[in-house]
Amino acid sequence: MTKSALGIDIAKLKFNTCLINQSGKLRHKVFPNTTTGFEQLLDWLSTQGVKQIHACLEATGTYAESLALFLHQAGHAVSVVNPAAIKAFAGSRLSRTKTDRVDAELIARFCQAQAPLAWTPLRQEVRELQALVRRLESLVEMRVSEENRLSSIIAVEVVRHSVEEHLSYLIEQVKRTQELIRNHINSHPTLKQQSRLLDSIPGIAETTAALLLSEITDIIQYRSARQVAAYAGLVPRERRSGSSVRGRTRLSKIGNARLRKALYFPAITALRCSPFFQAWAKGLRERGKCKMSVIGAAMRKLIHLAYGVLKTGKPFDPDWTKEAQNA
Repeated sequence: MTKSALGIDIAKLKFNTCLINQSGKLRHKVFPNTTTGFEQLLDWLSTQGVKQIHACLEATGTYAESLALFLHQAGHAVSVVNPAAIKAFAGSRLSRTKTDRVDAELIARFCQAQAPLAWTPLRQEVRELQALVRRLESLVEMRVSEENRLSSIIAVEVVRHSVEEHLSYLIEQVKRTQELIRNHINSHPTLKQQSRLLDSIPGIAETTAALLLSEITDIIQYRSARQVAAYAGLVPRERRSGSSVRGRTRLSKIGNARLRKALYFPAITALRCSPFFQAWAKGLRERGKCKMSVIGAAMRKLIHLAYGVLKTGKPFDPDWTKEAQNA
């Protein structure tokens, strides 16, 4: 039996829905983005005579996570889709109007036409780790902002004192959150083992390992290391057409920006300190790759290695490459 498609355009305070039922008719409704609103959505679906739906919504961070989890726990199929896919679908339909109502219908039609893969929520311990890691990321950003303010000339003494107090608070909170992350990982044997595996890779230390675990720990869903690299937006994107278009190959950057940001400095560290990465990068430079291309390739190599150690359960071994070449 084909499920009814439900498109959801979600925002901070509300979400617009568009239901395409079995007869093809459209039904629109707006709900508050709260637990009460989620319950109202189920009641509304019941009044529409719908028992099972395939809900589809864009991956918009924290706004979408609670509703997606609620619908999944209620027994419905849920797909959390990259906004770029919805934008491309809108372009294919020559859609010119953009409102919340129109976007909800567009997402519903995308769901009906493309039947995207169902989303599976992260395990509870991983969701908690992800929340802690993202909180740490926010605290570090605020700390850097206050440090920059303090490094400038603040003429008013009371303002300078306020910045200094806030900076001290943020430094303490960063340390506390780092400790919470460390204790959380150590209290879960699987996360602890995976963290040790990631820590064996050159350039990856405790902080980066925690972020990787919070973003790609469910390795089973990926069939290859290239899929994980694509999820992070680290696969090459060529731009060539006919005889006139000869653009430079760049990273696609269509994917998880947090992973790309987290792997930049580890890639630089690996290229500077690891004999394995130095020997590997030498071949790239000999083929004429520029500095940034080599760094991008190193970021992709790190994500491949992370996939390898988590998938196999074995720590990084620099002889892997030699064995693969001799096989």
